[in-house]
Amino acid sequence: MQERDWRFCLAPMMDWSDRHCRYFWRLLSRRARLYTEMVTTGAILRGDRDRFLRFNPEEQPLALQLGGSDPRALAECARIAEDYGYDEVNLNCGCPSDRVQEGRIGACLMAEPDLVAECVAAMRDAVRIPVTVKHRTGIDDLDSEEHLHRFISTIAQTGCEVFIVHARKAWLQGLSPKENREIPPLLYDRVFALKPLFPQLTIVINGGITSIPECQELLQQVDGVMLGREAYHNPFLLADVDREIYREDCAPLSRDEVLDAFIPYCEAQIAKGGAS
Repeated sequence: MQERDWRFCLAPMMDWSDRHCRYFWRLLSRRARLYTEMVTTGAILRGDRDRFLRFNPEEQPLALQLGGSDPRALAECARIAEDYGYDEVNLNCGCPSDRVQEGRIGACLMAEPDLVAECVAAMRDAVRIPVTVKHRTGIDDLDSEEHLHRFISTIAQTGCEVFIVHARKAWLQGLSPKENREIPPLLYDRVFALKPLFPQLTIVINGGITSIPECQELLQQVDGVMLGREAYHNPFLLADVDREIYREDCAPLSRDEVLDAFIPYCEAQIAKGGAS
């Protein structure tokens, strides 16, 4: 079991945060908490389970992000994830795409806090590892602070302790997933306000974060930060995480050192046929 520390996390990103990318990120930071791409319960229960769930042990601490809304299916997938060795299971309540909405997955679940609580309770009953939730500040016209507070408090009653908040609402109609990452304004203050309201919870902020100094500033207000696409576009910023965020006494890495460590991994994967 890995350290339960959410100070610095790397977001689940479809088509981005696969196991190869995560291995590369781990070479840059030993301490960052990594998340898989979202995997639906159907893919695990009825698909090629090993293709979706296998990972390199070096990636830990590692969380599996699940997409689903059926408590029994989510509980079974959480059990499977724990058996695979994952350190956390995270429920996606933030993805706004039409495709996942049709499956009652993602941000649309913010309209159903009681159902989300039922799902989280079922997963918590099934496993010993942490069960966490990633969500938006709101959706469509359900974007008041009162609704956000009710959503969190309802789920927290299950014993869930970690909430990762993408600090902007989602428009479920009219905006693409990409536009939903850019057009609705960031509401950092709304996330900051959660900590004094729920001091017993771990509040992690996500959205628009692009630098380590920005992370350090945000950590004055909340318990953790989660970087998204900046970690993909500018991965070398992760080389400062262990030293600057976790205050570890470690020498700065060079790009050459990271590449020298990554090349054998790439060669081994190519020798296996380059499977995903």
